[in-house]
Formats: sequence, structure tokens, C-alpha cells
Amino acid sequence: MNPGARVASAPKLAAGAFLSGAKGRLLPASLPFRFFGSAIAFHLLAWPALFVGADGFPRFAGGLGWTLAALHLVTLGTLAMTAIGASLQLLPVATRQPVGSPRSIAAVWWVYTPGVAMLVLGMGLAQTRLLAAGALLVVTALAGYALLLARNLVGARGMHGIVAHGWGALASLLLVLASGLALAGAYVGWPVLGRGTAVSLHVVFAAYGFMGLLALGLAYIMVPMFALSPAPSEIRVRSSAALAIVALALAATASFGVAPLPLRIAALAAAAAATALHLRSMAVALSSGLRRALGRSFTLVRIAWALLVASLALALGLVLELPLPGLPTLFGLVLIAGWLLGLLLGFLQRILPFLASMHAGAGRRLPPTPSSLTADRPLALHFGCHLAALALLTLAVLLDSPLLARLGALTGLVGAGAYAWFFATVLRRTWPTGSASPGAPASPGAAAAPTHDRRRTASH
Repeated sequence: MNPGARVASAPKLAAGAFLSGAKGRLLPASLPFRFFGSAIAFHLLAWPALFVGADGFPRFAGGLGWTLAALHLVTLGTLAMTAIGASLQLLPVATRQPVGSPRSIAAVWWVYTPGVAMLVLGMGLAQTRLLAAGALLVVTALAGYALLLARNLVGARGMHGIVAHGWGALASLLLVLASGLALAGAYVGWPVLGRGTAVSLHVVFAAYGFMGLLALGLAYIMVPMFALSPAPSEIRVRSSAALAIVALALAATASFGVAPLPLRIAALAAAAAATALHLRSMAVALSSGLRRALGRSFTLVRIAWALLVASLALALGLVLELPLPGLPTLFGLVLIAGWLLGLLLGFLQRILPFLASMHAGAGRRLPPTPSSLTADRPLALHFGCHLAALALLTLAVLLDSPLLARLGALTGLVGAGAYAWFFATVLRRTWPTGSASPGAPASPGAAAAPTHDRRRTASH
């Protein structure tokens, strides 16, 4: 056999294996799409909350108000909501076993969504009882999600590096829940942990632990799938996961006052090494893939990767207590809105049409292509607005300017509206008026549509 032909076929085999597994383990469309739709709605609400809380944004140091509400609309409402939907859909492909019953997944959404709404409203209005009630619902829902995730990871077969990321994310989630309850309890007069310890654990394990490890792990599935490249080196993936988990363990120890300076520096060194290995795997996947032109979505992903590195540099500045005004806010902005939100929105541009095309193809001889279900104009508008909002908010921090923060919030709101337009377009083109709704089987009429109609749909 020609060695060159063997190399060329590897990406096809990797992508084909993933698609085969994905089709066999698809959740009903209504489940992932309700999580993704809610995430996009909370993203849309985060910018007005930031606009109202703009006076406190440039030097934000915690405390109830709309700045804190905007932060949690992004972290809990957008990032965690998407992480739940994406992981429950994609991780079963890596673990080769089902994730749980559709009813249990739906129950998580029904408890989590109103919980987030109550929590952020309590923060914005400084109503501690409402905040505590929302926090209780959020913790209950995330505990249910943790059980689903643990059940799926136990006895997982294949993709061991990705599974290690899943276990690390699960352990991080438990620490996030504990520290979050401690912070919420402090607001209602039930202190459990010192505020400094609770805040440190909450920030590190929410951003770098739960969300970060899930983002890194799922990227090993999504990037090769969309680039049509071979699976990443398992040794490199496992090494990156091990280094990231060591970094989190060191940071947790430092949070309790044990040699905080040396342990935090060691944690950042381990995190930098884990990031370097991860980005090396991503670079190999993108350079070896059959699909090189991945468009604007992966430009956003590449920018997010660069901001991940920048967040570690800013974290080092915080550890060394550099006298830079607004450094904590700048760190949070780069970490949350720069890396995690940018990465999520970039990947979601690919995931939504891809999943929609697989569901829309049920019962059809010629299913619609992902490109026929999407719309480029709103994504182009979102891309420009997202980057402009990041730039304006960065200047707002550096110049201590609430006015620039408001301009950034308005720009981000326009971009979020454009992203919601994109999502609505995917839904409208996948399930047109009068056709089967998400999660329902395709109608017989759709399967028996005239051939020329199907060709016209696929060519859009």
C-alpha cells in the first residue's frame, strides 16, 4: 500500500469514526438546543447588566450589584450552560456509553435555568434571600449534572486523555459548588470559609478547573472533527491533563495559606506547560487536517487561545502583586470574556449547524449541509462587535473609564443580538414553520419532498 495514501486517509478515518459514534448517541434535539438557546439568551442579558453596572466595572473588586450579576450571567448563564449541553452531547462519543435518560437531562435544565435567573437577579438587586434561593437551585442542578457526568465517565472506554479532563472538571465542579455555597452563605450571615480562601477557590476552579478542563478536553474532539484531522497524540493529551490537574492542586493548597507565593508560581508554571502541550496538539490538528479554511469561527478560537496565554501572564502579575491599577479586573476580563467566552462562541458557530444538520437529516435521503443552515452576515457582525467590545472594556479598565465600559457593553449587546439572530436562523432553516419541531421525528412529507427542492436546499 502507498504510504502517502495511508497518511491521507487517516484524517478521514478519524472523522468518520467520530461521526459514526455521534449519530449513534445523539440526544433528542430539544435537549442540547435548549441548553444552547438559554446560553445565548443569558449572553444577550449580560451586556445590559454590565451597562447598568458600568460605574463599578473598571475597578471591580467584588460585592453585590449589576457588575457581579453580569459576570455570573456569563459564567453560569452562558459558559456553564453551554458546557453542560456540549458535554452531555459530545462526551458519550469519547466514553462510548450513554450519558443518562433524556428526562434526567431535561430536569437539570428545568432547575438550573430559573436558578441562574434568580441568582443573578438577587445579585443585581442586592436581595440576599433571592440570591440564596437561586444559589440553592443552581447547586442542586449542578449536582445532578455532576452525577450524570460521573456516571458517564465511570467505565469509559477509549480517549483516556479526554476522560481524564472530564474527571478533573468533575472534581473542580465539586469545589466550585462548595466555595460558591460558602460565598452565598456569607451574604446571608452563614460564613463557612474565609472570604479570601473561598474567592480564590471559586475563581480558579470555576474558570481554569471546571470550564477550562472541559474546554480543553472537548477541543480534542471538536478541532480534529471540523479540521478532518487525525486524533491528537494520546501521550500529549494525557500529559497536558496531568499538568493541569497538578496546577489546580497546587493552587488549591495555596488558597488555604500554605506557602502561597511559591505554590502559586509553581501552579502557573504547570498550567503554562499544560497549555503549551494543548496548543501544540491543536496546531498539529489544524496543520494536518484536510480542511484548512475553517473561517471566521476558528479565527475567534485562535484569538481565544492567545488570550488564554495572556490570562496566565496576568495571573502571574497578580501573584507577584504588581502595582498595576485594575489588574484584577483586567485578569477577569481576559480570562472570562477573552478566552472562555471567545472559545465557546467560536466553537458553537460550528456545533449548532453541525448538530442541526444531523437531526434534520433523519428520514431524508439528502440531508441539509451545515453551511445551508447557517447565516454569515450575523456572524460577521458578531465577530467585529465581540472584538470591539473586548478592546473597549480593556481600555475602560486601563483608563478607569465607566463611559468606555458603557460603550463596550452596548457594542457587546449588538454582537450578542447578532449571535441570537444566527441561532434563530439555524432553527428556522432546520425546522421550518409547519415541520417537525426539535426532538420530533421528521414528517413524512419532508422525507418525500421533490428531488429538485432537496437539491436547492442543499445548495444554499
